[in-house]
Formats: sequence, C-alpha cells, structure tokens
Amino acid sequence: MENKPNRNTWIDYLRSVITVLVVTHHSALAYTTWANFDKVAYIRSTHAVVDTKRWIGLDIFVNFNDVFFMSLMFLIGGLFLTKSIKKKGTVSFIKDRVYRLLIPFLILGTVFMLIAYFPAYYIAHNSINIVDYLKDFFVVQQWPVGPPWFLWVLFLFNLVFAICYTIGKTVKTRFGFVYLQNQPVLFCIVLFLLTWLLYVPVSYNIGASNWTGFYPFDFQLNRILLYFGYFLVGILIGNSDFNNGLLSVNSSIASSWLLWVLLAFIVFSGLTIIPKYLGEMVTSQTLTGLSSSMIYYSIYAASCTLSCIAFISTFRTKIETERTWWNSLSENAYLIYLTHFAFITWTQFFLLKFDVPAFFKFIITFIITIGLSWWTSKLLRKFSLINKYL
Repeated sequence: MENKPNRNTWIDYLRSVITVLVVTHHSALAYTTWANFDKVAYIRSTHAVVDTKRWIGLDIFVNFNDVFFMSLMFLIGGLFLTKSIKKKGTVSFIKDRVYRLLIPFLILGTVFMLIAYFPAYYIAHNSINIVDYLKDFFVVQQWPVGPPWFLWVLFLFNLVFAICYTIGKTVKTRFGFVYLQNQPVLFCIVLFLLTWLLYVPVSYNIGASNWTGFYPFDFQLNRILLYFGYFLVGILIGNSDFNNGLLSVNSSIASSWLLWVLLAFIVFSGLTIIPKYLGEMVTSQTLTGLSSSMIYYSIYAASCTLSCIAFISTFRTKIETERTWWNSLSENAYLIYLTHFAFITWTQFFLLKFDVPAFFKFIITFIITIGLSWWTSKLLRKFSLINKYL
C-alpha cells in the first residue's frame, strides 16, 4: 500500500535506513580482517564476538559506515529541537528527553547489553556463572555501553541545547543555512570546513580510536566535537522551513543528488586506496608523517561530508510515496537500535562452529537480527508507557 508522504516522511525513512546500516555494521564486525578478541578484557576487543572467518569486503563496508553514519544521525537528531522546545517549554522538553533518551539508555540499554555481552564473557572465561558474569560486567569491564552510547550523548547534547536555548535563538538569526539554499558548492564547502576543523586536529593529536568515559557514559573522544557540530548543523537547518527552502525537492542541493552520490563514491574510494601509498611515501621519506596524516584525515572529512549530503539529497528527492513496511520500520527504528546488539552477538556466537564463508555468516546474522529486533520492538511497544516515549 502506497500513500503520498507527509513533509517529514523522507527524514523518518532516512533515520530508519541509518538504523539498518547500524545493524549491518555490527553484523559485519565479527568478520573483518582486522577483528581481534582480548580474553583478558573483552571490552578492549574490536567486537564482542570475533570469528575466524574473515572477508576484506566487509572491511570496506564497515569503514564506509564508520566515516559518516553517526554524524548524520546526530544531524538528524537536531532537526526538530527548536520547534519542540518552543512547543513544550524548556522544563517539559528536558523531562521528555529524560523519558525518551536517558531512562531507556540506563534501563533497557543495560538489560540488553547484559544479554549481548554474555557470549563474550563465555568465550573469554569458558564459564556460565551468572553471578561471576555480573561482577565482571560491572566491575572488570566497567559496565560496557555498546551501541546505546548514542542515546546518552544525544541526551547530553539536548540538555546543553535546552540550557542555552536563548543563545541558540540568536545564533539562528546570524548563521542560518537558509542563505545557502541555491549555493550547493558553498554549502558543501561550509560543511566540509566544519567537519575538518572539528575532526582533523583532534584525531591527529589523540588518535582516531580512543574511547573514554565513566562506566556506561562512554564516548569516542576524537569524534565528540564532530558529533556536536553536526548536531548544531541539524538545529540550524531545522530553524528554517527547510522542506520548502534549503532542502526543498527543487533546491540545488537536493536536485543534485546524483552528483553528490558520485562524488561520495569517488572520495570514499580514494580514502580506501590511498593509505597504502601514503605509507610507502612516508617509508621512502618523500612525505612526512604530518603531511600523510593531514592528507588522509582531510579526505576522511570530505568523505564524511559528501556521504551525508548524498544520503540527505537522495532521500529528499526520491521519497515520493509512503510504504506500509517502511512506515513500520520507521516506527520501530528506535527500539531496533536499542535491542539489536543482543541478537547480533548471540547469532554470531552460535555461528562460530560452522564452516561457512564470512559473507554468508554476515548475511545470516543481519537477517536474523533485523527480524528479531523488529519483532521485539513491536512487542515492547504494546506496553503503553514504552509506546508513548519510544
């Protein structure tokens, strides 16, 4: 069944597809060529379950997702905040965010991560002692957060926005993206420069893979400014009537969707290929380590920028009708995100003993996970309180 979409259906569908990408991303992590498992502290592993079957194609897929999709999620997360806080008021807005983000993170997030990380504990200790597992989970591993880290960080950003709302109204009038409606190149340059400034210096100085935090309040240190920057971009875009302006179907940005897709593909291909040559040039001393890092990180920033614009413009242009199954996916996307990791780790754990190529294990994991997490979401949403907020 198909219907004409409402003005924000394309955003709901985009958010749901990014959620599916998150599920596929985690489904692939057990089978990348660089995956490793640390039995001393499994929280230091690249993934909760690591298989001996590997495929380099999944390396490329994981890297593609990793470059842009959480930045885009934070941008989407900021789009409707100004309208929401105007409608509800600051106190009610914060209360709503506590119910929608913080409480689900602490309760449902913890429950499903306890389920998700048990296979990792079993692999590391060859034990099914629940009491020992709980001690290890909360004390040794220090309350692994898993994918729900996004929820508490988004809550923090929402809280900062609510507290600084008066300042935010001033920023709206001075730096709105509405002026870039018919200037797609300038829009891309502005977003690229913002990405570069918030990501490259920090990543060069502290590294690109450092996580820090206190127990479940964990985050990736080199990307926190990038995510906050994209969150603010979402707020600034959302301050305008973007569906009829900056991101209208006929705007230069949206109508150039094919160009953005091609550019995103070209730049990510370069990002995938160039590390080998940069390494060789550093080894032969024809390029300094600093120059090599700046080239790589700059291409990374460009890839992040172009992939985000490509997804936004493609969905804005191509979503012309509503579909029943996609509406269901959109309605359940939040809880799919919150619950999927448990189904992934257990499926990957049960697949360890089978002599099957990595790609097929990845596909099996994804299909089982998306089905079970979707069904679980529908089941949980039968509870009125959960359905009200999630």
